[in-house]
Amino acid sequence: MPLMRGVLEYDGTRYQGFQRLSSHPTVQGTIEEACARIMGPTRIAGAGRTDAGAHAFGQVVSFHAAWNRGPGELRRALNALLPDDIVLHELTLADPGFHARRDAVGRWYRYAILNRETRSPLHQRFAHHVSDPLDVEACDAICARLIGTHDFGAFASQYAGCTMRTVHHAACTRQGSLVEVDIVISSAFSHLVRRLVGTLIAVGRGMLGASGFLEVLASKDRRRAAAPAPARGLCLMQVFY
Repeated sequence: MPLMRGVLEYDGTRYQGFQRLSSHPTVQGTIEEACARIMGPTRIAGAGRTDAGAHAFGQVVSFHAAWNRGPGELRRALNALLPDDIVLHELTLADPGFHARRDAVGRWYRYAILNRETRSPLHQRFAHHVSDPLDVEACDAICARLIGTHDFGAFASQYAGCTMRTVHHAACTRQGSLVEVDIVISSAFSHLVRRLVGTLIAVGRGMLGASGFLEVLASKDRRRAAAPAPARGLCLMQVFY
């Protein structure tokens, strides 16, 4: 069977993350159900196991397809069956042996914060509202210190095995009332980016200084990091190979 490589966009609000669960709706499960209607049981692999309620603009998937026509026709057939909050933007033949998760060398995550006094009905599904003014320059200076290889054990919500990760790029920027934290990282374990952002918000509010943040990082003690920022602000933007 031909090996396919696809790029997905989805609004994760009503899903319990990407990875299939038997008892709750997930993005992987929804796509596999659509595949099954067209070509029988199909198992897909995703590049990132996004959290419940988190989103993706550039999630990459791979799967073997029992399909004897072109990838474009299969993409159109799947999109006709997928709900409005999931779309397959690209579908191509993959190189032999390609695996969406194992072959990935980096993931770009973006966390969106609406930083103004009043909330926004138009942003509420895709940005975390913080009414206190945030010092974006202080947050960006911390981001610069994250570039490189570190043990991020302090930002694990539970046991995560090896917590060494390499950050290739990190920045915090403001566009009007929207603050965005961008992180390109080798891979992310559960809640890593959200706990980093939660702790960055403490820096932006003036509740934690730069030295305090770096002490949390060095401690590898997950009791010292802030609670995870809400999943709705997190989006997997792109996967690198």
